[in-house]
Amino acid sequence: MRMCLVIATILGACGPAKAAEPAEIVMLTGNTGGVYYPLGITLGKIWEQAMPGTRVNVQSTQASVENFNLLQQRRGTFAFGQGDVMSDAVKGNPEAGFPNSRDRLRMVAALFPNYLHVVALKSSRVRSVSELRGKRVSVGASRSGNELNARWLLGAAGMSYADLRRVDYLPYNDAVALMRDGQLDAIIVSAGLGVKAVAELAFAVPVDVVPITPDLVARSGGMFSPVTIPAGTYAGQKQDVQTAALINFLVTHSDVPDATVYAAVKALYAHLAELKASHTAAREIAPERALASRPIALHPGAERYFREAGLIR
Repeated sequence: MRMCLVIATILGACGPAKAAEPAEIVMLTGNTGGVYYPLGITLGKIWEQAMPGTRVNVQSTQASVENFNLLQQRRGTFAFGQGDVMSDAVKGNPEAGFPNSRDRLRMVAALFPNYLHVVALKSSRVRSVSELRGKRVSVGASRSGNELNARWLLGAAGMSYADLRRVDYLPYNDAVALMRDGQLDAIIVSAGLGVKAVAELAFAVPVDVVPITPDLVARSGGMFSPVTIPAGTYAGQKQDVQTAALINFLVTHSDVPDATVYAAVKALYAHLAELKASHTAAREIAPERALASRPIALHPGAERYFREAGLIR
C-alpha cells in the first residue's frame, strides 16, 4: 500500500505528459510580388507534409542581401538568394551590404535562373537599355540583390544613376503601382520567369520588355549568362527577348543540423512536380543542375543527399 501511495504521489507531481513542441523552420524569401515568396509558400507546405512535427514560418523580406545577413545572425533556417550576392556575402563586400564575411552561409542547392527584366511603358519609347537615360526608373529596394543588378546593368551601358531623371528604390508592388499610374517610365526586375509583378503590369498597361544584348551581358565578366525570355511569357510580348540571367540558390547556415537540411532537400526533390506546378520559374529546377555552380561550401546535410542520389562521387 505504501509503495502504491509513493508511486501515485510521484505520478501526480509529474502531471500529464506535454506534447513535444513542433520544430520550426524559418524560410526567408523576398517581396510578395516576386518569385521567392510564392515559391517559399509552396516549399513550406511541402516541408510540413514531408517532415512530421515541423512548422514552417515563411517570411517576406527584401530578398538576397537581407536574407544572407539574417542567416549569418541565425535568424532564419533557409533562404533564397542570388549567386552573385552570395559570393559577395561570403567574401565580405561593404558596397553590396556585407561589411565583413558572412562565413556561416552554406549552400544547399542551385535552383533556377533569375532573368533580368527591363520593363518600360510603351509610351516612354524605351527600346534599349541606353534609352533609359533621362527616364524615371525603379531599381528595387536599396542594397538589395535587385538593386545591385540594376546598378551593374546601367554601368555596362555606360550610365550611372546620375544619368536618370529619377531613381526610385521600391519593392516590386509599389513600383508597379507607380508604373500603372504613369509616374514611372521603367522598372528593372531581377527575378524568375513569370514573376508576378511583371505579369500583372503587362496585363494592366501596354509595356515593352526591353532587350539586354549579348554584348552587354559579356561585360559582366561571367556573372551573367545570355538567355532569352520566350515570346508570350508576358501579355503583349510577341517576340523572344534577349536578356541576362544568373542562378538562384537555396541557402542555409552552418548551425542548422545536418538531419534538417538532408530532410529538407530530400523533400524538395521528392515533391518537385508540386513545386514546378506552383510557378513558371520553378520549371527549371532539376537535381542534376543542383551542383552546376558551387560558389560557397556545401552544407553536409545537402552533401549527404546528393551523394545518395549519385550526384557526388
